[in-house]
Amino acid sequence: MQIYLPIAEVSVNAFLLLGLGGIVGILSGMFGVGGGFLMTPLLFFIGIPPAVAVATEANQIVASSFSGVLAHFKRRTVDLKMGLVLLIGGLIGAAIGVQVFTILREMGQVDLLVKLCYVVFLGIIGGLMFFESLRAIRRSKKPSAVPERKKHGLVHALPFKMKFRTSGLYISVIPPIVVGLFVGILAAIMGVGGGFIMVPAMIYILGMPTKVVIGTSLFQIIFVTAFTTLLHATTNYTVDMALAVLLLIGGVIGAQIGTRIGVKLKAEQLRILLSIMVLAVCAKLALDLLIEPSELFSLGSGGHL
Repeated sequence: MQIYLPIAEVSVNAFLLLGLGGIVGILSGMFGVGGGFLMTPLLFFIGIPPAVAVATEANQIVASSFSGVLAHFKRRTVDLKMGLVLLIGGLIGAAIGVQVFTILREMGQVDLLVKLCYVVFLGIIGGLMFFESLRAIRRSKKPSAVPERKKHGLVHALPFKMKFRTSGLYISVIPPIVVGLFVGILAAIMGVGGGFIMVPAMIYILGMPTKVVIGTSLFQIIFVTAFTTLLHATTNYTVDMALAVLLLIGGVIGAQIGTRIGVKLKAEQLRILLSIMVLAVCAKLALDLLIEPSELFSLGSGGHL
């Protein structure tokens, strides 16, 4: 069943979009990521213009993340205090990111920038997560009397400390705000919730427990991506509501399924699965940029008409 998307100006199979939304929703519930790191490139692959894919995907992430976070609230695996601190940085970062996106769109360079950002960030994050997960799996197989405890580093030496009871942390609010700021910028430019950076940053930089990280990440993603969508809709006019609704329906259903699957898997298994998916998407995008297209020229608007 073909459906015409007015803002994207293409016709796409409605069931294909529902299926993609469902798959990404499952990933959202399992890993605590918005799923945009996978959905946005998939939208590129089926012919959606990058500028529309980025702005619309931010909208879909709100729904799938909200569905996922409800399940985590029931299990009490959301650190609200940490989520609010991350959110402060996230909202500032989103506002900066949308301004950068608007400037690049007017220059006609936004499509290339978005794809290059994906290749670089997915490659780095996927690689780091993969090797760290392998080390964690090896450590879990070795019998050890005392589990490794969080090491005291720069995060613990910084001022403005705050107690986060749900996470069992007493650290400076500066690192969470900086992490949130960076993720907010990425949300605006790449159409992602930022969970693929947020989750490892919360585990390895802030030292939060993995089970709390997932729910807290989803909580912060909801508000940052909602704010990003609003800015894109009013500034760049690139949010396609027909596309967003179809992705949203699939995402909400998938997130509930993913949350149930995620509870049954170990933290190390979750991380290594996520890293493999990140690297797979990175490889596909890199190939698309390197391989010469069959048609060297295409008709389309580079910026505002």
